[in-house]
Amino acid sequence: MTTEWKIAVAAPDSADAVAVLRRYFADISSRYYRRPATDADVDAAMAEEPSGNLVPPEGLFLIGHLDGLPRGCVGIRVLSAEITELTRMFVDAGARGHGGGDALLAAAEEAARVLGARTMRLDTRTDLVEARRLYARHGYVEIPAYSDGRYAQHWFEKHLT
Repeated sequence: MTTEWKIAVAAPDSADAVAVLRRYFADISSRYYRRPATDADVDAAMAEEPSGNLVPPEGLFLIGHLDGLPRGCVGIRVLSAEITELTRMFVDAGARGHGGGDALLAAAEEAARVLGARTMRLDTRTDLVEARRLYARHGYVEIPAYSDGRYAQHWFEKHLT
């Protein structure tokens, strides 16, 4: 497997986006329920947390391809003129350890800068240990809660330069 990721903007309802989002929701649902997620679990999660607003001007959705296959994704949601939120950060289990998280995060931060953001925020859960480690490694610091998401347990922020 190569380590060259290709990151591109995609419509969240495109075939590749839906496929990778289903894997994202299966992964986080499995961790949350501590059992393999069913198709019904994934359908319910996707309905509860729709991704349709990750399009300009409200946001942006990026897919990471490795060896020509959609293996990861990340979304950016515009919170204000200077603040964006990172969401839907995901790399397939089989593609982890090949720089996908770093590549997706860098692409999201650059896209946020282009949108005029000076700050990127995010929320995550305690059980998403790898994600929290990735954010800390890239300069995100834990901050007080800025949202009241049902699953949010940790909030992070990074000032983009």
